[in-house]
Amino acid sequence: MFTPARQLSGNEPQLEDMSRPSSAGAGGGGLGAGKAGGKHSGSGGAAVVAASAVAAAGVSSVAGTGSAAPSSAVSLPSAGLPTQSSELTALFECPVCFDYVLPPILQCQAGHLVCNPCRQKLSCCPTCRGPLSPSIRNLAMEKVASTLPFPCKYSLAGCLLSLHHSEKPDHEEVCEFRPYTCPCPGATCKWHGSLEAVMPHLMHAHKSITTLQGEDIVFLATDINLPGAVDWVMMQSCFSHHFMLVLEKQEKYEGHQQFFAVVLLIGTRKQAENFAYRLELNGSRRRLTWEATPRSIHDGVAAAIMNSDCLVFDTSIAHLFADNGNLGINVTISMC
Repeated sequence: MFTPARQLSGNEPQLEDMSRPSSAGAGGGGLGAGKAGGKHSGSGGAAVVAASAVAAAGVSSVAGTGSAAPSSAVSLPSAGLPTQSSELTALFECPVCFDYVLPPILQCQAGHLVCNPCRQKLSCCPTCRGPLSPSIRNLAMEKVASTLPFPCKYSLAGCLLSLHHSEKPDHEEVCEFRPYTCPCPGATCKWHGSLEAVMPHLMHAHKSITTLQGEDIVFLATDINLPGAVDWVMMQSCFSHHFMLVLEKQEKYEGHQQFFAVVLLIGTRKQAENFAYRLELNGSRRRLTWEATPRSIHDGVAAAIMNSDCLVFDTSIAHLFADNGNLGINVTISMC
């Protein structure tokens, strides 16, 4: 459990004792799932309808999983294009997840479509209950898809972008309208929601996390010699924003325990670019410093650790700066 912050006088840095989390941990982020808008009445006959748009190209469905031959984009009539584009795009809605069926497009024997992520989880067609194998490649639908702009899957959350199907997955990975997951390390908390709801969630579901005020504080991690994977978490509030400070001990490489310290902004990636942070370990005639731009909680702690985009040190270094098993880290936030 987390202990209350110590009160210091004058302009001294604030000091916070952080103990080992409970067995439930500080809470972890679940995977946010977007859902495209609109209900789907089934994709039956979609191939026939959409294929009429490319009839002149003479493309038909083919059996097997081989790659489709490259083809030039089909030009749709400019008159009434927005309506026609919207109607054609609706034909690509997956009947399971309501996201779009994007190339490579496979159909069941009756011509019904389902997106590839859902198809891997199904044993039969969700529309007609017929078999999904053998795999039948629908080149006509792929040709139509190459001419259409597809809305971002987070359009209902406010994203206004429509993209070519080849650009859509990469955009959605970094879309600012993607639901935020709980930023606490661990894997027990599956909450996700809007950015505005993150702090209320932390205050309600993770009350043991203490928030300290000020640009310059001292984060004291206690009992750093505890065995296994351990994390210490606290919040820092300054410049009208909230920052999450995380120290994790884990084995990134087998048999080699390391500490990873990082600062996350409870905000967007664009907002994070306006700040810088410094982490500093001080000991007897020793100093270890790390300076960087804070990551948005959209990126998460795991990404920072995976890329070593944080203060990294092993247990032998930690012992050089520790005092009776407690490690103090000076944390300074500044505006760029």
